[in-house]
Amino acid sequence: MAETFIRTEGLCFSYKDDEGRPILHNINIDIKRGEFLCILGRNGSGKSTFAKLLNMILTPDAGKIYVDGVDITDPGLTEEQIMEVRRKVGMVFQNPDNQLVATIVEEDVAFGPENMGVPSDEIRERVDRALETVGMTEYARHSPSRLSGGQKQRIAIAGILAMMPECIIFDESTAMLDPHGRHEVMETIDRLNEMRSLTVIAITHNMDEAILADRIAVMDGGRIVMDGSPAEIFSREEELTAMGLGVPQAAMLANRLRRAGMDLPEGLLDERSAADAIASAINARKRQGT
Repeated sequence: MAETFIRTEGLCFSYKDDEGRPILHNINIDIKRGEFLCILGRNGSGKSTFAKLLNMILTPDAGKIYVDGVDITDPGLTEEQIMEVRRKVGMVFQNPDNQLVATIVEEDVAFGPENMGVPSDEIRERVDRALETVGMTEYARHSPSRLSGGQKQRIAIAGILAMMPECIIFDESTAMLDPHGRHEVMETIDRLNEMRSLTVIAITHNMDEAILADRIAVMDGGRIVMDGSPAEIFSREEELTAMGLGVPQAAMLANRLRRAGMDLPEGLLDERSAADAIASAINARKRQGT
């Protein structure tokens, strides 16, 4: 079993400028090294606040956050120690324009390593490798302003990759993209997790994106209320609906056909598997003469 890379214990947070309104309540979760975890929740559920705590953009009111065995909430840590841990956890935000700082793509990707003091030769290698990983090598000398939303987001991912983190948090990173751009980015995220064994935490309320994950944690009212595989989570359609969430369309259809008496297996989440299972069930009924 993979070792724990991130652990939170009793994590609580309130925004001080909002009359102390509590946002997170006693969050306890273990995230394994190399795991692809998706955190689902409607707007206001606390999922983005949780993501910012993991990177110490925000500081918790109570509780502990361990990253690679180090308690990053320990007040005794030096600034250098905190920065070292932060380098292990990169973050890609919702709007890529907020993360692009240079007028040339390859210069933008090099920005992070340069600030880390990485030698020039190694920066060149990191930039080339990062652009190749996200499929953007041919755009190295382009201006980011001339790229599509999906391409910009892939450049933002490359900029994080060039800093060589062990974990990347994607905070609603596809929310502003069209379907094509969303597909580009999710395909990149999935490939990074598979090929480079990066720990991936994807914050979203898009059900179809969540089926790519190894595991889903559902947040509601600042608490984790469900935790399991995509098949386990999306079998609980009524509970998700009550929280203002849904399930992937393929899973919704399969759930309804199953309730109507069709013999379908659990865990049908994508269109292909659902179509194949439905066709198989119909053929089986024909053979039985029913």
